[in-house]
Amino acid sequence: MSKPIAWSKTATFFEDDWHDGNVPIMGPRTHAAWLGTSVFDGARAFEGVMPDLELHCARVNESAKVMCLKPVVPTETWVALAREGLKRFEHDAELYIRPMYWAEDAAGGAVRPDPETTRWCLTLYVAPLPKPTGTAITLSPYRRPTRDSALVEAKAGCLYPNNARALIEARSRGFDNCLSCDALGNIAELATANIFMAKDGIIFTPVANGTFLSGITRARVIALLRESGAHVVEKTLQYCDFQSADEIFSTGNYSKVSPITRIDDRMLQPGPFYRRARELYWGFARCVGR
Repeated sequence: MSKPIAWSKTATFFEDDWHDGNVPIMGPRTHAAWLGTSVFDGARAFEGVMPDLELHCARVNESAKVMCLKPVVPTETWVALAREGLKRFEHDAELYIRPMYWAEDAAGGAVRPDPETTRWCLTLYVAPLPKPTGTAITLSPYRRPTRDSALVEAKAGCLYPNNARALIEARSRGFDNCLSCDALGNIAELATANIFMAKDGIIFTPVANGTFLSGITRARVIALLRESGAHVVEKTLQYCDFQSADEIFSTGNYSKVSPITRIDDRMLQPGPFYRRARELYWGFARCVGR
């Protein structure tokens, strides 16, 4: 028998009601459990705010369409349920907010999901924001799939085993995370977040080329930095660009804005553009995320 897991406080809306804990939502014949037809998105709650909640809820509906599922929950319903669920936790709790869709059955056989059997849930659980203490990164030998080989336009669960093996390999070499390339050898993203670097007073980030999810937090940080007067360039980047960068930082929903403090054997300091990006994002969240 497997070891019991001590889940953090969790609330899930499933089948028209709220449930506490890690409520079972799939069976052994569920299409998603068997063949990976599930999509999700992730928003955050912290300090009583939920920045860009509407965008995350809208994106899960778009991901469902890519997966050939039926997005049966309007964005405004997702948002209302998230706000309702937030009341089940302490006011200052740091939460992960995860709307999900999945296929329950196949259509005319084993492989094709039946969109008419689309099911959904919304789960909120305690997940403290990681402290921005710094991350060590390297280059992964594993690459991102292309649009013609995987559903890269969706935030799909089936894409994440590739990220997981990249993380496992990087950590076996003493790193926290890793940069992954696209099929042409250009840098796409970290295994768990989008990536930025600065050189000679300019901020660079890989151009969204269809091989990675161009994140909501990424777009928000780019806009905030540009509004503040910073020069942000989206372009094709190589690993050697990051190896010689003045500073590197990441953006993503789970950790928001975090500094990279080592690439291979080269140490880095959290730089002024990282500090500006983090300050601007938190200012945005506190003003409009309620």
